[in-house]
Amino acid sequence: MQKQVRNSVLVTGAEGFLGRAFVRLLERSYQRVISLDSIQPAVTEERSTTTKIRCDITNQQQLEKVFRDYEIGTIVHLAAILPTAAQRDPVRATRVNVVGSVNLLELARQFGVARFVFGSSLSIYGSCSPDHFVSESDRAAPEDVYGAAKLYVEQMGKALTGSGLVQFVSLRIGRVVGPGAHSTTSAWRSAIFELLQTSRPASLTLPYVGSERVLLIHVQDAAGALMTLLQAPRPAHCIYNAPCESWVVNDLKLQLQSLNPNIRVALGDAHANGNPRLLDWSRFKNEFAFSTTSIAERLRTAAGTI
Repeated sequence: MQKQVRNSVLVTGAEGFLGRAFVRLLERSYQRVISLDSIQPAVTEERSTTTKIRCDITNQQQLEKVFRDYEIGTIVHLAAILPTAAQRDPVRATRVNVVGSVNLLELARQFGVARFVFGSSLSIYGSCSPDHFVSESDRAAPEDVYGAAKLYVEQMGKALTGSGLVQFVSLRIGRVVGPGAHSTTSAWRSAIFELLQTSRPASLTLPYVGSERVLLIHVQDAAGALMTLLQAPRPAHCIYNAPCESWVVNDLKLQLQSLNPNIRVALGDAHANGNPRLLDWSRFKNEFAFSTTSIAERLRTAAGTI
């Protein structure tokens, strides 16, 4: 196969919620994209600059063939078994989230990839005091195999960066919300946007108690933050907290019901254990002059009120 233009961007987990949004953003910048996922990829538009490949990142031979067939300059690694599925099958989660990530890092080293951007998670911090703003200097204390895997990959990435072998940078991301997630375990993350223009009675459940705080980031802001780390001349740090907003669950409920009286929001009894409630993301904001569109404004837009 003829090799592609140098500096193609490899995106893993490209068929996932955040992966799809990030690939669309890359395509608008006219970059050559290698879209990788273990599921059958969606049909690519005729004029798309994206090459879609089905590949299991735990299969080193499959993955190495991708690196040999395409001149990959940078990687954005988003593929992962998410927390709920990881809890159900921790062995598979470890195979994908740790072994698959190690395969990618090793091939990045072998093939001289310039930068490796890692989609990490705020679950690395574990549970924190409800009134403490968590920064990158806080001690990592993950409480599940998902968070532990993210921390392991960060440690390996930092070691490779320190050796001058790969420029690794990690974005610790909160709960990603926005329309189109197609999630079976956290459907509320999309429903809070998708139901806002309903003209019929509709209901949704936020799984948390009303007094709980959750850290939210819209999918477009998460994609923009990843793009920022991909394109920055040289990030000053290996680790960044992603831009997130802390929402009291009951405030989110009232906001949704005020935007559309047809919506009734029920609350659950869960707590945001294993994650911080308040976040300091000033490192990212100050270094890259990054700004976001507030969740409240995005909800009003989805409701058609602005």
